[in-house]
Order: sequence, then structure tokens, then C-alpha cells
Amino acid sequence: MEQRAKVVPQATGVVLEVGMGSGINLPLYNADRVDFVWGLEPSKGMRQKAQANLKKSPVRVEWLDLPGEEIPLDDQSVDTIVLTYTLCTIPDWQAALQQMHRVLKQDGRLLFCEHGHSSHTRVAKWQHRITPMWKKMVGGCHLNRSIAKLIGSSGFEITALETCYMKTFPKVTGYMYIGEARKIAV
Repeated sequence: MEQRAKVVPQATGVVLEVGMGSGINLPLYNADRVDFVWGLEPSKGMRQKAQANLKKSPVRVEWLDLPGEEIPLDDQSVDTIVLTYTLCTIPDWQAALQQMHRVLKQDGRLLFCEHGHSSHTRVAKWQHRITPMWKKMVGGCHLNRSIAKLIGSSGFEITALETCYMKTFPKVTGYMYIGEARKIAV
């Protein structure tokens, strides 16, 4: 939650949260700055699990029950996109980021808090070794995706980036990318 709190409160206007899951981010939204949130979540089980958080939410949420590769919103209709611990599991991350680029307004922001590929060689080697098994155990999660490279190769320019290890997680699973990106022409 400490890492999520660095990005979610920055969201403004119409928000698209990709991979909303159980709605764990909802208390972090600033209701004075957010019009409403499109919650993209393909898992019916996770949408059901989110009901308690939805009841306490400070912002209105509209569900989109499709995967990140299929965002059913108009072009340039979203002010802020929020990604928290999502890019590691999306099967076709390229298509998902293309869709995010399409729906984000030209002056919009992509806020992210993701874990992924470590910049330290020893840790990265272990991430590559265990990712095949890890994906099977943890819902498709890839420990070895370089989040900054994925975002940067998809029509976004990263304007703020913090990388660090989460203190309470093993380094192999806890290398963080926290930041903001802006849409650029592709």
C-alpha cells in the first residue's frame, strides 16, 4: 500500500484503472480530483471480491469486464491511467499498452507502480530462472519484465521514475518501478 500511495492519489479527471482487482486502490483516490473511475477487470471473481471496497469507495466506479488488450472506451477519453501490479500479468502487454495509448488524452498521464526486472545482474538472473515456474504459481506474473522499457516502447515518455526494492519482499520479487509517463506520438 505504501508504494501504491505514491501514485494513485495523483490521479485526476476520468480515470482508467487497468487490472482493478479487488479494488484495493479505491481508498487512495482523491474524490475532489477524480470524476469517476473505469475499473478494467476481466476476472469475475475479482470483481465480486471488490464489492466491499466498492461500498466504501470515495469515487464512483464503472466496471469494464474485459482484458487490458480490449479497452472498450473512445479514443482520447481518459485523463489518467493507473497501473498497479498489472503489467506483469497481462499476456499481450504490447496490445494492452497500445490500447492505453489510444484511450489516453494527449495531455493525460499514465501512473504506474509495478514490480519487474531488476537492474542488478545477480537478481535479474534469478528472475529469469524462476519466472517460468512463478508464472504458473502466481497467475501469469512475469518477474522479469522491464516495466520502463515496456512503457517507453509503447508511445509513452517516462517523465518521473523511481526504482527500488520493497523492504519486506525478497529482491527477486520486489524490484519496483514507480512513476509517471506522458503520451507521445507513435
